[in-house]
Amino acid sequence: MTIERGAYARAGVDVTAGDRAVELLRAHVGRTLGGVELIGGLGGFAGAIALPPGLREPILVSATDGVGTKTAIAAAMRRYDTIGRDLVAMCADDVVCVGARPLFFLDYLAVGRVEPVDVAELVGSVAAGCELAGCALVGGETAEHPGLMRPDEFDLAGFCVGVVERADMLDPTGVEPGDGLIGLAASGLHANGFSLVRALLARFDLALDRPYLDVVRSTLGERAADHLPADEPDHVLATLGEVLLTPTRIYARDILALRDQLAAEGMPLRGLAHITGGGLPANVPRALPASLGARLDPAAWPLPSAHRLIAGLAGMDGPELRATLNGGLGMIVVVPPGSVERSLAQLAELGQRAWLVGDVVEAGTIGGQRYVEAPLHLERPSSSTRMPPGGADA
Repeated sequence: MTIERGAYARAGVDVTAGDRAVELLRAHVGRTLGGVELIGGLGGFAGAIALPPGLREPILVSATDGVGTKTAIAAAMRRYDTIGRDLVAMCADDVVCVGARPLFFLDYLAVGRVEPVDVAELVGSVAAGCELAGCALVGGETAEHPGLMRPDEFDLAGFCVGVVERADMLDPTGVEPGDGLIGLAASGLHANGFSLVRALLARFDLALDRPYLDVVRSTLGERAADHLPADEPDHVLATLGEVLLTPTRIYARDILALRDQLAAEGMPLRGLAHITGGGLPANVPRALPASLGARLDPAAWPLPSAHRLIAGLAGMDGPELRATLNGGLGMIVVVPPGSVERSLAQLAELGQRAWLVGDVVEAGTIGGQRYVEAPLHLERPSSSTRMPPGGADA
C-alpha cells in the first residue's frame, strides 16, 4: 500500500528521493562484501557479520572519525567521488595501528537535501575506500536535515571495526631505543587542517577553479612552479580545488602485508602511528612507551607542494606546519634497525613511497620530550624520489 506523505514533504523531507538514493547505492555497497560473511543480507535493521574462522582469541578493535570541514570543499565543487575515501582512511588506518585487519565499516551521512545521484556518489566513494582498505560496507544512515543544514551542505562520519589475534596486537611497550622510524608518503593534506585551508582561501580570495600551477607560482615562486611537472605531474593540469580534494591515502592493506612479510622473515613490526590531527608531534609518540621519544629529521623526506603552499599563505615555519598538518607523512612504521632496509624494499614493492625519517631514543636524552626534530646521520637507502628545492622546509 502506498501512502502519500505530503506533510513531511512540505516540511522539506523527500522520502521518495531517499528511497531512490538507497536503490542507486546498493551496487556500490555490494562490491565490498566479498571478504566477509554478511548474515541476513543488506536492508535489515543492523548488519550482522561472522568473525573470520580460525582465530583462537579474536579481539575486536573499533574506531570512529569524520572528514571535518574538507566536506565544504567537496560541496563547493559539487564533487563527491573522493570524500568517502577520506572517511574510510581516517577510521581504517586507526584500526590497523593496533595491528587489526579492518573487517567492516558503517557510515553516517547528513544532508540538507537528498539528491539521489549525489548521495549515491558519496556512498560510492565510501565503498571505494572500503575496497581499498579490504573491509565491507555493511550499513549506514542517510539523514535529511532541512532547515538545519543548507540544501547543498553535508557531513560524513564513519565507524570501522577490525579484528586481530590477541597475541598479534601492537603495543607501544614493544618499541625499543634505536628502533627506526619509517615514514610513508602522504597523498596530500589528507583530511586535517581544512579549517585553516578554508580561512586562507577566503583571506586571499583564492577560487577553487583556479589552475593550481598558477597558485603555486604566485605563492611559492617560479622555481617551485618549474619543479611541479617533475615532482607532482598529476597536479600540473589540476585546479586548486582538485588538489585540495586529493583523497587520503589508505595504508591498511599494505601495512598488514608488510607486517606479514617481515614476520615470515623473522623480523617484527613494532609500532604504527597514523598521522592525523596534531600532525607528527602529537601522533608519533602515541606509538611509543612513555619513557621513549621520537627524533625525526625533516630533511629526510620531501614535502608536497600543497603543504608548502599552505605554509606560505599562513606564514608558518616548518615545525608549526608539521604540528598542524601531516607534514607530508601519513603513517609512521616502527621497526628494529635491522629491519629498516627490508621494510623499505617491501614498501617499494607495494607501491608505497617511504623513507627512513628518524629513530627512537630515550626521552631522558632529549630533555624528557616525546618528540624532537634534529638532523640525523643515518644511512638511508638511495631513493628515486625527488626532493623539492630547499628540502622539507622549502
